[in-house]
Amino acid sequence: MATVKESLCLHSYWRSSAAYRVRIGLNLKGLAYDIAPVHLVRDGGEQHRPDFAAMNPQELVPVLQHGQRMLRQSLAILEYLDEMWPTPPLLPATARDRVRVRGLAQLVACDIHPLNNLRVLQYLERDWGVPGAERDVWVKHWIVEGFRALEALLAGNPSTGEYCDGHAPGLADCCLVPQVYNARRFGVDMAPFPIIARIERECLQLPAFEAARPERQPDAPEMA
Repeated sequence: MATVKESLCLHSYWRSSAAYRVRIGLNLKGLAYDIAPVHLVRDGGEQHRPDFAAMNPQELVPVLQHGQRMLRQSLAILEYLDEMWPTPPLLPATARDRVRVRGLAQLVACDIHPLNNLRVLQYLERDWGVPGAERDVWVKHWIVEGFRALEALLAGNPSTGEYCDGHAPGLADCCLVPQVYNARRFGVDMAPFPIIARIERECLQLPAFEAARPERQPDAPEMA
């Protein structure tokens, strides 16, 4: 377990992809942290409460509290963890390899995920009257479009190994696994994406990824 002089507390929602990424990163680093659940749906969404909005004016999870510091944006948080606790690394040693991994991570976090984010789906339903079935078609379309590109980038690069980059999990894997969880949730057929599916399987065999699963979180609903 890595040494932390100041406590870490992750303001998280069990099914948030962005919070899921950070949980994986914290677990890979072996860092002890508390979870402060923020329910994104109940009572109109606890992220909109004044106390949480004071922590993050965007009213989004995750927020990682490190002592008195409030850290926002999942990719920025993951790079902060990598700089504060460099071992094991989430990014490769060379600039050429780091830019590839950052590109893969951003493909998921910046291009795929925002289009199936809860607040976007709520806007489609609430303000545009998009029925649930049509909303789900929207979600699947953008996941599939993104996964086509991601699969090609992974297939076409010799740096791809057991994981997105080589033989140790890193930043890109922290992003990929939560997005595959979302894809399965919305019924995306993973057969056209064998490399993505294989990397997900490799990751989920590791305790750091297993412990970060949505259903393992303290605020996850009990399944009958």
